[in-house]
Amino acid sequence: MARRSLAPLALAVAATVVALALCFHPASAQSAWLDEFRTDGVVRSDFDASGKQVASLVLDENSGAGFNSTEKYLFGEFSVEMKLVPGNSAGTVTSFYLTSGEGDEHDEIDMEFMGNSSGAPTVLNTNVWASGDGKKEHQFYLWFDPSADFHKYTIIWNAKNIIFRVDDVTVRAFRRYADLPYPDARPMAVHATLWDGSYWATEKGKVPIDWAAAPFVVSYRGYTANACVARGGGGRTSCPAGRNEWMDRELDDTDRLTVAWARRNCLQYNYCEDGWRFPDGFPGECSRE
Repeated sequence: MARRSLAPLALAVAATVVALALCFHPASAQSAWLDEFRTDGVVRSDFDASGKQVASLVLDENSGAGFNSTEKYLFGEFSVEMKLVPGNSAGTVTSFYLTSGEGDEHDEIDMEFMGNSSGAPTVLNTNVWASGDGKKEHQFYLWFDPSADFHKYTIIWNAKNIIFRVDDVTVRAFRRYADLPYPDARPMAVHATLWDGSYWATEKGKVPIDWAAAPFVVSYRGYTANACVARGGGGRTSCPAGRNEWMDRELDDTDRLTVAWARRNCLQYNYCEDGWRFPDGFPGECSRE
């Protein structure tokens, strides 16, 4: 009798333990987003108090670090929360970007964060490459300290335009024009890196890394990709069902206001105003913005 009466109690206790484990350790296949990536260098993985997986990249004098997606995509919306290197991060470069590879004809969409001396604003460098044609940078001073807490960074890429967002605020859109290069045919993988960019990152290379402050650490969490996955050759893709507003996403009235605000208050470099870099004339899209 006692043995039979204890069985339901044991099952109830076991179920309670499992429920508590899920409450206090909610990490799952869905939240363990780093499983979708290959890693390089020192990449630490942990879970924060809310159950979000945190991937931390470590840079020292011996090596940088990074991760890249096992899947390649052709259009999508890609977001991640990042907490950048604190203190004197001069010379370091942290990135979140898409690329089709390293060839001369490669496509790429960049969000790069250029390190700074303590107290100086952090520069976000946005860039687009199409069929090996790049040099399309807009650089913005961030209006907050990106090392004090996590902030969300988003790339929306579709057949009409590429939209860059910071904490759900649109700061730039790169439009497609039928007669100009645009990344629309080469599937791209998602990458994140932390590396020594002393030769250009801070004040055009004037301020190198202070290795006495190493190791440098940047953390990523909350990664999401709502995107069409490339399946073999021939341009075949598998697109997610459901809410895919990004497929036709263009700037709305609110976006246009925030882009104008970012240009007035945060833009510190615009390739379409760099006559020294383009002595033979600006790229075609510059006269159409």
